[in-house]
Order: sequence, then structure tokens, then C-alpha cells
Amino acid sequence: MPVFYALMNRLAHEKSPYLLQHKDNPVDWYPWGDEAFETSRRENRPIFLSIGYSTCHWCHVMEKDSFETKEVADVLNRYFVSIKVDREERPDVDQIYMDAVVGMLGHGGWPLSVFLTPDLKPFYGGTFYWKTQFLQLLQALHEVWKGDEPRIRASAESMLAHFQQKLTSKNGNIPNEKIFAHLLKQYEQSFDANHGGFGRAPKFPQSMALSLLLRIDRSPGKGEAPLQMVETTLKKMAYGGMYDHLGGGFHRYSTDDQWLVPHFEKMLYDNALLVVSYLEAYQLTKNEMYASVARETLDYILRDMTSSQGGFFSAEDADSEGEEGKFYVWTKQELKNILSPEEFRLVEKVYEITEQGNFEHHTNILSMSKDVNWSIKQDPFLQSAHQKLFAVRKKRIHPSKDDKILTSWNGLMISAMAKGYQVLEDERYLKAAQQAALFLRNTLYVGASGARPGDCQSPLRRRYRDGEAKFSATLEDYAYLISGLIDLYESDFNAQWIEWALLLQKEAEAFWDEEEKVFFSADPRATDLIVRKKDLHDGAMPSANSISILNLQRLYALTFKENYREKAEQMLQALGEVMIRHLRGFESAFIALDFFLARPKAIAIVGEKESSSTKDFLRYLRTHFLPNKVVALGEGVELTKARPMLDGKTAFYICEGNVCKKPTTDLEEARKLTNN
Repeated sequence: MPVFYALMNRLAHEKSPYLLQHKDNPVDWYPWGDEAFETSRRENRPIFLSIGYSTCHWCHVMEKDSFETKEVADVLNRYFVSIKVDREERPDVDQIYMDAVVGMLGHGGWPLSVFLTPDLKPFYGGTFYWKTQFLQLLQALHEVWKGDEPRIRASAESMLAHFQQKLTSKNGNIPNEKIFAHLLKQYEQSFDANHGGFGRAPKFPQSMALSLLLRIDRSPGKGEAPLQMVETTLKKMAYGGMYDHLGGGFHRYSTDDQWLVPHFEKMLYDNALLVVSYLEAYQLTKNEMYASVARETLDYILRDMTSSQGGFFSAEDADSEGEEGKFYVWTKQELKNILSPEEFRLVEKVYEITEQGNFEHHTNILSMSKDVNWSIKQDPFLQSAHQKLFAVRKKRIHPSKDDKILTSWNGLMISAMAKGYQVLEDERYLKAAQQAALFLRNTLYVGASGARPGDCQSPLRRRYRDGEAKFSATLEDYAYLISGLIDLYESDFNAQWIEWALLLQKEAEAFWDEEEKVFFSADPRATDLIVRKKDLHDGAMPSANSISILNLQRLYALTFKENYREKAEQMLQALGEVMIRHLRGFESAFIALDFFLARPKAIAIVGEKESSSTKDFLRYLRTHFLPNKVVALGEGVELTKARPMLDGKTAFYICEGNVCKKPTTDLEEARKLTNN
């Protein structure tokens, strides 16, 4: 055996950046898989399952404090089989054991620390532990396992039964429009009128809630509250330290209630979802600030988070040189040394720079003063200052980048890029969306022709890194990618995207639960899961079931295939009771419900794609907030078939279901039809 194997554990052979961070630990880590399971069963040792992700600050702390020490490694290696899981590669595994820990403690988080029986059933769990506490826990659990194993196994069995409780009601009713008034009251009660956002610190960018409120704003009798809550939140987030004023893009969340001090990691999915929120707000208000934030964020993704092959990377760490946020912050003296006197005075005013600072070690997070207007960013001195500071920052040691490419998160960013092209009319964003979609199809999709007999994976794979496509896709991979492909079709009207979306939707039927009328989260072919869960409520990302409801309705509008409409209706019936009971946490489901209740408009534009009248129709549809519609142009989808131009002019058809109103060639008439 080569010497270096003795210095590394089994994780050295993995591709996940998170697992590779732990390859040199003295802990005898296994990846999730048969070798670990068989070892645990053969030796009757319980499993210590540690779940995290590469940009997780407290995962780094626990590694340094515990997993890098011989003291902890000796106990783990003697009494347990230790398994590391990257939650971003295996969200299905993470969901099972996170739910278990939340059931035990009432809360969860990462790093997730769970103890399992050899048959993978959880019996104890927590999150972050300091070394002394962790060693005491390990010793205690070893003693309990050794002395009372039957009781532990019985406890694990009862917890598994709790997992399998039903949450849906297939005979439920679809909520009506009145539910949105109840939702609005809930938001008003938790809204922070001073700083925006909902609830107290830490504050997360609740993109789905903002998008839902923009839809509620369109309903009669809603007053000014919905839009006011959205605008206050979007402005305060963009002004604060949550937003990277030099490089664009948003950090993960704010540790305070003012959006000042962020947790500095940057996630692809956050930025994709926030871009859409800012674009929608821009469509509704025409406030150029929102367009600016969306543009700068998309440009950050193009510059720093796009692979040479076209896929989008996953995340950037919060830490560099062992310190959180060090890459992003400045002392007052640093700024003086870099900038001209005129530039410094302006930066000092705009970002409220002080000697004391607003962060650790007397450093300043760039956070805009509430007394300045966003348009000051166009000032030549401030632009020059930004360029100089960005150039200096670029030379610093950069936070590590998680460069794996995830199908689901790429689906979200394809949507953001496609919508960025539609609203901002920047061809770069369309090209990025197209290249990402082609990359996913060419590298992460094997299709029916690529499947092998007995293959236990779906035709779609979840993760690509370093030449390897691996892991069966989950429902979120299918749902987010299908959504992205529909948005991409509505951008370039290339029917290949709809054809692939329809094929993916057909493959996703394997996840369907005919009894509960919703989709399972995990592939039915998976053999390493103790239970198949259902993703019903939103977390940091929208529920895959809710996105599927929206996808099915959009596909129905484009194809007139009744099975799509029927399935969407069944899912809304199944979720209706739980939506009414909980309200919050089901924002994506309510967005899908809003689409359903609005009798969505299917718009067919029949004419030359490059003609001025066609462009005028598209520009109108894209620059106004009209969320409950689908748009088709050209051949290749049922919606546009057998619909002629009128007297050689571009015709605008508007349909509900498969019934269309009289077409028009007049833009003003099209506006009236659309807004009716």
C-alpha cells in the first residue's frame, strides 16, 4: 500500500469538495454506502453519521476542534463506524436524518450529528458539539449501546414509524381566494417595518414569500401592505452588508435584524431566487434599483460561478485564512491607502466607514447609508473607487469555491438567467442559460438509451464534478430543471427545451405516490434509504412538489394534455388542508395555487420572430409583471399549432385552457386582453 494511503482515509477517493476537506482527518471516515453499512452490521457497531456541506462555517469549526484530533478519532474509530455525507450531493439522506433530529430536539442545523443502528435507523442526534461535550457523548452512547442495545433498537423503530405518518389528504379541498387574506395578515404580524424582512435575527432572504406577496398585491382589496413589505425588504437587503457592493451577489443570511452583518457564504440557489424576486419587483414598479441589483448579481454568477463548460458552481465559502468574512471587509486605513482623497470621502459617506468599524478587528462591512440614493452608484468617483477596491480584493486569498455542479441548483439559475434576459434584454444571460441547459443534457442526463438493465439510478444524475456524473436525481432535480427549461423556452422559443421538459416530466412519474397524490422526494430505485420522504414545505429552496404543481399547469397550457392539469389539481387537493393549517412555509404551493385560481392565460404569438410587431408584443409581456401566463412562439408546441397570422401580420392569441379569444394584431388590444 502506498504511504499516502496511510495518511488519508477513504474520502480521498471521493469528488465532493466537502468530503475531500475531511480526507486527512485521523477519523476513519467512510462515504455513505455498502462498505460502511456492512462493516457496521458485521461488527455490530453503531454508525456516527456526520452531514454537512463545504461552505458550512460550523462544520469547519467542528472539524478543527474534534475530527482533526487523535483523541476524538480514537473513540470514533474504536466504537463507531463513521460516515460523512455531503448534504448537497445527497439531500434525500439529509432530509431523513434532519427530520429525525428535529423530531428529537425541536430544531436542526449543520453539521448534523446523528447516531444510527447498523440497519440505519436513528436513535440519537444533535448538531454542533465542542470536543469535550462530544467526547462525553460518544462515551455515554457507547455504554448505552453496549448495555442496552435492544432498548435502543426499539426506540429507533418507533421513530421510524413516526416518519411514515401521512401529511396529505387526497379528499381535501383546494383553497379559494380568501386564503390569501389570511396569509397577508400573518405576514403583517411578523413584518419588521423598520428593517424589512420577517421575524427577528437571524434573518434569511425569504424569496418565495416576497414573490408570493407580489402576487397577493395583484388581488382586489389588498391595500398597500403587500408591495410595501416587499419593497422595504428588497431595499434594506440591497443596502445592507448582506449584499456584496463590490462584486455583486448576496451572502447567505444576516446575523442581525438590520441586514448588516451577514454569514458570508454565497449560495447559488439564494442568488438565483433573489434575482427573480428583484426582477419581478422591477417589472411591477419600474424602480431601476431592482434591475441594477439583479444585473449585478447575474454578472457575479457569470464572472465567478460559471464553469468553462457552462454549468454553474454551487457556492463560495464564508471563511478565508481561517476567518469568516476576511475577504470582504476593510479597515478605514486600508481604504485611505487605496483610494484618492475624493474617492475616499465619497466611500466614507456612502458606506458609513468608521475607525471603530462595524465588524470584528475594527473592520468595515460595506453597507450603504440610508441617507444616500442607490443612484449614487453611478457617480464616477464611486465607480472608480469600486474598481480599485475590487482589484485589491481580487488579490486577497479567496474563500474556497465549491465547484460541483448540481442539477437542481442549475435549474434555478437557468430560470434566473432566462428571466434576466427577458426583463433586462441582455443576450449574455440567454446564452448562459442555453449553455447551462446543454451542459446538463450532455453530462448529467443519460436518457433511456443510456440506462443499463438493472440500473438503480434515474436517467438524470444529480451532481457533476471533475469529469464524474453521479447520484440518482431527486424530485427537486427534476422539478427545478423542468421549470428552468420552460423559462428558457419562453426566452428563445426553441422547442427542444419543451421536448426535454416533457420527457423529464414523464420520467418523474416514477416518484409519484398514487395513494397520497404527491411525489416522493427520492428515486424509487434507491436501496440505501430507510424511508422515502416527501418534500411538501419550503425551506431555503421551494418545495419540489409545489414547483411540480406549477410545472404541470404550465405544460398543460402549452400542450393541452389533460393529464397534466388533472395531476396538478389532485396535488392541490392533497395539499389543501396542510396549506390552510400552516399557511407559512407553503409559499411556493400558494404561488402554484394563485396560478391555478387565476385561470392562467396561454398566449400564442404567431409571426416572424424578428419582426418589429412580434418584438413589441414580447417586450410588453416581459417588462410587465404578468405571472400567471405562458407564452409560445413559432412551431413545435401545441399552443401555436393551426393558428395563422392575420393578413400577413403577427397575431396575438390569448387562450384559457384550449379555448381562445379572437386574435389581434394591435398591441393596445393585446394589453387589454392580457389585463382582463
